[in-house]
Amino acid sequence: MDWIQFSLFLISIIGMWGWLRSDLNLLRSESAADRRDMLQIIRSIQDEIKDFHGRLCAIEERNRGK
Repeated sequence: MDWIQFSLFLISIIGMWGWLRSDLNLLRSESAADRRDMLQIIRSIQDEIKDFHGRLCAIEERNRGK
């Protein structure tokens, strides 16, 4: 292997490393956005559970009074 082949090989390895690094950064930002969306959904579900529990307690209290 002479120096030209070695330099081309080295340049291609560095190029592939840079390309994969940029793809990983893109996936990391998408993952962060997905995580924020999931946390928002979980918070919405928790709020809905609290609201349902409050309504259920109100119905029970109303039925006890009868």
